Amino acid sequence: MKKTALAAFIVVSFIVYAIIEQSNVSGTNNQIAAVPTASPTVALATVTPSTSVHSPTSAPPRPTSIPATPTVVVSNHKFKDGQFTGDVADAYYGNVQVRVTFNNDKITDVKFLDYPQDRGHSIEINQYAMPILISEAISAQSANVDSVSGATATSGAFIQSLQSAINQAKV
Repeated sequence: MKKTALAAFIVVSFIVYAIIEQSNVSGTNNQIAAVPTASPTVALATVTPSTSVHSPTSAPPRPTSIPATPTVVVSNHKFKDGQFTGDVADAYYGNVQVRVTFNNDKITDVKFLDYPQDRGHSIEINQYAMPILISEAISAQSANVDSVSGATATSGAFIQSLQSAINQAKV
């Protein structure tokens, strides 16, 4: 075990030494490079630089003419402008569906097209929750919004419908 470790240390040391020496020698035609092999011995190879390699003191040849650069129009838009209607999502006591308006890559408006409104308690909850959900979506510019306490089912359905509308708007 000790012999193997010592042999590996010697091989690695020799390789490092050869690399340092090779980088210190400049302007010679023949340089010696260490080539590691599978066995703990090191094979030496003669490397002759080709004529196309430039020395560090000479500059590479410059082109005689500059090629024309093609004009490329790149759109950084992630979303199409317009209104996009999300899928209908089940909110347990009814359905939720939203329409999202995009302008200049931003959500500018969200409208509820449908929401649970057949029970007095549902109407009360949604009148409270819907403005909060709309504000959160516009602020977050995504469907990554928090659920409104007391309106968990409506919040979850809102997020689903909103995400489907956002997916339709993607470029």
